[in-house]
Parts: sequence; C-alpha cells; structure tokens
Amino acid sequence: MDLLALADFTLVARHEGFGKAARASHRPKATLSRRVAELEAALDVRLFERGARTLKLTEEGRALFARTGPLLAELEETAVAISSGGETPRGRLRISAPLLFSQTAMGRLAAEFIRRYPDVRLEVTTDDRMVDMIEEGYDLVIRVNPAPDDTLVGRPFLHDRLVVVAGPGMVRLAEGIMPAVVRGNDPERSWTVDTPDGPIEIAVNPVLRLSSLIMIRDAVRTGVGVAKLPLSLVSDDIDCGRLAPWGNVAKSEIALWALYPTRRLLNARVSAFLDFLRNSFPRAAPEELAAYLKR
Repeated sequence: MDLLALADFTLVARHEGFGKAARASHRPKATLSRRVAELEAALDVRLFERGARTLKLTEEGRALFARTGPLLAELEETAVAISSGGETPRGRLRISAPLLFSQTAMGRLAAEFIRRYPDVRLEVTTDDRMVDMIEEGYDLVIRVNPAPDDTLVGRPFLHDRLVVVAGPGMVRLAEGIMPAVVRGNDPERSWTVDTPDGPIEIAVNPVLRLSSLIMIRDAVRTGVGVAKLPLSLVSDDIDCGRLAPWGNVAKSEIALWALYPTRRLLNARVSAFLDFLRNSFPRAAPEELAAYLKR
C-alpha cells in the first residue's frame, strides 16, 4: 500500500471533501483526487461515493479511515513535537469515563487539565460499557474493576469501597428484612457487612430500584431504606450526619483504572493525563476522592 496515497485519503476524509482538503494542505485538488483514485485501484474497492456536490465515505472507506486516521494523526503530531524540540501535549485527546465518576469529578478534572495544557483538545464521553477503543477512536478509557484484556494496559489511579448507609433515624434490626434502595435489577436479598463487632448478614427487600448511584444516595437521605454506595460518594453525608454508616460491604473493593491500547505508542497527551490523574490522587485513596468532591 502506498502510504503517501493513504495519507492523502485520510486528509480528504478528515476534511470531508477534495476542495477543503486542497485548501487546508495547499495542494492541487486534482493531485489529491488522482492519489485517492490510485489507492482505490490498488485496494480494488471504492472508498468514496462521489456525487455532483457531495462526497461521502463508503462502508469500506469508513472502516479504513477509522483505523488509519488516528494513527496518521499521531505520527503527524509526533513529527511536529520532535521538530519543535519537545513532547508538548497538543492535539485531540478522547476519553471515555464511567457515569458516576463523570458526574461527580470529571468536569472539574477536565477543566483543570486543559488549563494546564491549553494546546490539548479534550473530549470526554460518559459510558459504563467497555468501548472498543480502536474502532471508536478513544485514546484513553477509565473503567471500574476492568476484566483482564491483553489488548489494553494501564494502572489504577483510585481505590474505593462500598458501605451500607441509611438515614439516621432508621434502626438496624437484629432479625427481619430491611427495606432497600438498589441499582437496576440487583438480585441480592442479603448483604454481608463487616462491622466493628464482626461480619453480619443484612436481609433486604428492594422497595426502590434506580439506575444512578446519585439517585440512590438522594433517595436514602429521605429514610426510605438502606443502600450500598461508594464511600467517596457518601463520606460528606456521613460526616454531616445526613447518613449513618452500618459497615463496609465485604469484598467490595473498587479500583478505577486508566487504560490505553498496548499497540499504540504512549503519546504526550495520554502520558500527561495519566500523570495528572496520579498527581490529583497521589495516595489513590477513597478519602482523597471524597475530599475532592467536597471542594
């Protein structure tokens, strides 16, 4: 494959037209058109659907651009960084982060990061599913307790744990079933909780099912039932007396990981963001995240 022709195809796809690509690169439109035609002939596929006034990627063209666009952009940025004498973070950085972390902390973290690195164009999307980083064009994903994946590497930057909390007026019964607020379709009917007096079992009856942990916290504040929630999310409520802690949920350790593809070079943007997370939470403790959320 002709890499120069591939670069020209990526340029045209990125600018969504030969004319725009020609003006952006200061190269003849005819040259770009010829180079893309040569690439299509070499691959024996049509990469663009050409109309009188429109130019659209075909399915094959979209697949090729999704794979090669980020790689060629990274090479260009690396060349610029080298020629300017340093690895200054610049360019687009796409991150996928889980819902709760995004709602509580990611907005301020993102703002602090771009103030420190104004040449970075940071884009953060919220998704609890494990996105396909290569196919969907992400540079970094943040995930909770991710399953082992040979295609990804990274490190945990925060730890947390689940605690059982209830309104201060609710009495824990030695026997009997406690009303509970749970997330989604949680099937559990009892929780093992570590207390200063040893582990206990709390039988629960879900009286309310909600999709968001923040919604669960807000519901439990009213005294409607007990719930399992991350310590960092309810630490302030516990300190202020809005919620009473009943103990830690057994074996409920939570780790937030920052992950990136193994086959990509660790560019300056990703490296800077990893360092930023580590410096924001140097002990990686739930108390640090709780303190950050109180600011």
